[in-house]
Amino acid sequence: MNLFTQLLQIIGSGAVAYISARNLRDLQTRPNTLAGLQLAESGSVPFLEQLRDRALAEGNTWLGEQLERHANDERRHGQIFAHALKHLNKQVIDFKDVPEKTADGKPDARRRSPFFVAFFKDYNREDLLPENITWEVFLASTYILELDASKDFVRMAHAVPDDNPRDRNLRLSMLSVAQDETRHAAYLKEAMERMLPAARVEQLIDEWRERKVNAMLAMVGQFLQRSGNMPSLVKDGAPVEVDPEIAPETPVAV
Repeated sequence: MNLFTQLLQIIGSGAVAYISARNLRDLQTRPNTLAGLQLAESGSVPFLEQLRDRALAEGNTWLGEQLERHANDERRHGQIFAHALKHLNKQVIDFKDVPEKTADGKPDARRRSPFFVAFFKDYNREDLLPENITWEVFLASTYILELDASKDFVRMAHAVPDDNPRDRNLRLSMLSVAQDETRHAAYLKEAMERMLPAARVEQLIDEWRERKVNAMLAMVGQFLQRSGNMPSLVKDGAPVEVDPEIAPETPVAV
């Protein structure tokens, strides 16, 4: 990774860390942040389970077992954030009620993230299906996301106030999630090292690190364009199970 990319990574990571921590600390924006986390975690479960089945069918028992544990972790993470939303008397919106496009003909921002558009630039939806995605793309892209998420969850946890039992519980839960993400990143890198020469592993990591930097800048750009106002992902009421078939695009786990 060159010096310019490293500089952009620092700037982008700092901006995202500030936005996510601020939005989680503020009770007005916390529900939307929790909903986004719930959707990302729960929505990745079917994807990981299909990859698990594919790995086992290919005779890679070790990777299949790692993916099974990963899917179970993400399911539990989704439940953590759904529980936190319940305490705020909120739930994730029903995406069956979200139109594909807005009144002005533009794609509804709740269905497609500028982050993932930039992160997977030059890949179409078919390329990212669990039966089509290459192991190189899955392992390297998800490694970067999980590695960074492990740090992001720690920052967000520390942004949660520690002056009441409910917030303390959320803080501890997010720190637990961060530990899981660290473990996920470790197995994903090991999987690459088992399959590929060391030079290729480093090449992939550099490529997807650069993609992540561009994706962060795209996300921050949209945030600034909207003056900090993001599309709502929540509504009043008790939480319901997220239907992965209609949730926003979550081709990889976070």
